[in-house]
Amino acid sequence: MKIGILSRRASLYSTSRLKEAAAARGHEVRVIDFLRCTMEVKSKDPAVYYKGADLSLDAVIPRIGASVTFYGTAIVRQFEMMGVYSTAESQAIVRSRDKLRSMQLLSRQGIGLPTTAFARSIKDTQHVIDLVGGAPLIIKLLEGTQGRGVVLAETAKAAESVIDAFRQLDANILVQEFIKEAGGADLRAFVVGERVVASMIRQAAAGEFRSNLHRGGTAEATKLSTKERRTALAAARALGLSIAGVDMVRSARGPLVLEVNSSPGLEGIEKSTGIDVASEIIEYAEGQAHWEDSE
Repeated sequence: MKIGILSRRASLYSTSRLKEAAAARGHEVRVIDFLRCTMEVKSKDPAVYYKGADLSLDAVIPRIGASVTFYGTAIVRQFEMMGVYSTAESQAIVRSRDKLRSMQLLSRQGIGLPTTAFARSIKDTQHVIDLVGGAPLIIKLLEGTQGRGVVLAETAKAAESVIDAFRQLDANILVQEFIKEAGGADLRAFVVGERVVASMIRQAAAGEFRSNLHRGGTAEATKLSTKERRTALAAARALGLSIAGVDMVRSARGPLVLEVNSSPGLEGIEKSTGIDVASEIIEYAEGQAHWEDSE
């Protein structure tokens, strides 16, 4: 099978592991900087070119950063028009990148979530604070990733100041209930198809409430409860994602989904669990793409 990994850098851990796993299973694989791709949009035989050369692929694995979502998903959509299988559909990526939209979709499916509020006017600041139960509370930029643009406001005054400052900058934010009993820990469930293939628990560093490994958090393998596993699968399904990293916290009322990531990193989950997640992804793609095994 001819596989293209849509990634800005071949040296990234996730990209290199996917390439290694695909090659080990006998596939022809190349890393493609999707920002160097051009599209030929026409009624018959649409095409994608890479550095001027025609691309012929059986499957693509999108590894698209948040800052280039628009162009990245346009390239994925073009491959979809050509009948090329993608491990993440373009619309599913777009849904996952919009935190408000994704929360609304999860809510519609009855999936557990921290109470979340959204408003446009600074005149409604106090109301959104009240809706999530007051301080302490979490304030999130809609476009933030890897813990960037996430603030813990420990008092109502601090919350008002941060919310008003963001709104003055015309930034869209969510105000979210702080789950104190989680103790700065969250779960990452790695979904491939209809299975959770690996899971880890991440613990925030001392003095930090964000458990992201990029921010000094630590991770170790963990076993999910049946409800946590079902919640992760339901969350990925609600956004239309076949491959997803579902982040949850353990609360007094059960697992609550914080975010569903359409391009989950492999380094933390593979190193903490010892599971070859990259090969799980390639094996899943083999079963979904239309291709002929030469053997």
